[in-house]
Amino acid sequence: MRLFNTLTRREEAFAPSRDNTVRMYSCGLTVYARGHIGNFRTFVVCDVLRRALKSEAGFGMRHVMNFTDVDDRTIAESQKAGVPLREYTGRYIEAFREDAAALGLEAPEEMPRATDDENIAAMGKTIAALEANGHTYRSDGSIYFKIATLPEYGKLARLDHTGIKAGARVDSDKYEKEDARDFVLWKATKPGEPTWDPGIGPGRPGWHIECSAMALRLLGEAPIDLHAGGVDLIFPHHENEIAQAEGATRTTFSRFWFHVEHLMIEDEEQTSEKMSKSLGNAYNLEDIRARGFRPSALRYLYLGVHYRKQLKFSWSAMAQAEEALKRLTDFLARGERLQPGEANPGIEARLEEARSAFHEHITADLNTAAALGVVFDLVRALNTAIDAGELGGGDADAVRRTFD
Repeated sequence: MRLFNTLTRREEAFAPSRDNTVRMYSCGLTVYARGHIGNFRTFVVCDVLRRALKSEAGFGMRHVMNFTDVDDRTIAESQKAGVPLREYTGRYIEAFREDAAALGLEAPEEMPRATDDENIAAMGKTIAALEANGHTYRSDGSIYFKIATLPEYGKLARLDHTGIKAGARVDSDKYEKEDARDFVLWKATKPGEPTWDPGIGPGRPGWHIECSAMALRLLGEAPIDLHAGGVDLIFPHHENEIAQAEGATRTTFSRFWFHVEHLMIEDEEQTSEKMSKSLGNAYNLEDIRARGFRPSALRYLYLGVHYRKQLKFSWSAMAQAEEALKRLTDFLARGERLQPGEANPGIEARLEEARSAFHEHITADLNTAAALGVVFDLVRALNTAIDAGELGGGDADAVRRTFD
């Protein structure tokens, strides 16, 4: 298996570091609203990645995907709704589970909530380790990470250190590369906000500490094998995760970093823009269904473009995906109606050729687009064989196993 590693900016051979089991963490949904189709591109790709690591590479999996159920946005939206934070975010966790099932996602081995008691305790433990190692300071009831104490800060995002503002700090969860500065680990609680005290003083977690602490708690001793998420998380979230984990443990946090490119919305004039709620183009799975499309067609659309390329979403592209999916399901239904007969050795050879080509593409940095091309080449060849009477009931089981 070869994967592109964002940390090194090159494709590398991938294998787990111990026990033939991949210890993988992927950033899940921030549950202030229902997940949109941009979110689910990353989740579907990560689902295919875990399946490929198991079925194509032969590894075991220990995969953690979190729910961010406390941050600036979840608190703001729960307050606006007048609903307690955990109850409010629970609604969108349930909606995520429904959408994930509809899109055919396997459940990861662990799906923790940041506000679970054991995770809050782990955050306190990680921050205490950072304090002991000299990476923090306190101000106005909050605890900050002092990035000047970690010379390698910025290695994932390739930050220009000349632009980093020494001693300046930022309290918001999201900010741009140009504003790199000391970031908050533990926030002083404002009136009306939820609060915890895991032994470091009362407050609530900053966004970034949540994933570092949960990954180390649930996946064990660093380095973990693989950390995944969308490209929008490279900075500041993943950069800060590295700083926190490596500052606390004094060792590499993750060996590989895997990032999925943006989904862009393409309008009728074929101009593309990033999906945004403010632009009114943030579609979710309910919108897909309302237009008459199956969730499986959306999954197909995601996989038709390599994960490191931007995906242009449009309703015409969805119609094309639906049609392609119909060609595949029509062929499988046709295969179920084959008349009894002897197996054809030539068919088995064609199936093996396709299996080998599919494997090569999937294990070459998860090239799902090329792998789908192999699938449809095989469908065309097998439909031709059926028409010619060269494929019968004796081949049906082998065909079914290949497509399964």
